[in-house]
Amino acid sequence: MRDQTDSSDQLAIALFSEIFMADQLARARLAKVLPKGMELSHFSVLHHLARAGAERTPAQLARTFHVTRGAMTNTISRLEWAGYVHVRPDWDDARRKFVGISLSGVKARDAALEAIAPILTEVVRSIGPDRVRAALPTLRELRVRFETPDEETSSHSSPKDRGPTGSTTRTAD
Repeated sequence: MRDQTDSSDQLAIALFSEIFMADQLARARLAKVLPKGMELSHFSVLHHLARAGAERTPAQLARTFHVTRGAMTNTISRLEWAGYVHVRPDWDDARRKFVGISLSGVKARDAALEAIAPILTEVVRSIGPDRVRAALPTLRELRVRFETPDEETSSHSSPKDRGPTGSTTRTAD
């Protein structure tokens, strides 16, 4: 039984070592071609807002990207300074704000997509579209398993009460 556990441990370590290294290398390669001054986190938020087609609160964005509210506030501030997003108060609840993508933010996101698309396309082409397509269900299942709170945490609080690290926090949207 121990040999089977060791084998499973080795498989898990090998799998996640490859995932982590691929993530690190992809981020480094993409960061080099993004428009001047744009970081990958900026592109991610702009891309999310553009695809959503609606405003989001900073808390919603923080939850979406699994980062702290402070980290998201910093990203939003930089995007606002660059003119890529508009931040407005919630007229119904003065404690909340809404973030929406501006026209220049859409243009910046489009320029970033134009810069990174050839890199991503070439990687998929070199691996083979059929092999990439076959890997997607497994990668999606891995993501879903990590998005689902572990049983120990979920028995003590609701998902709305947990912060990005799994600790219990309450924040106003």
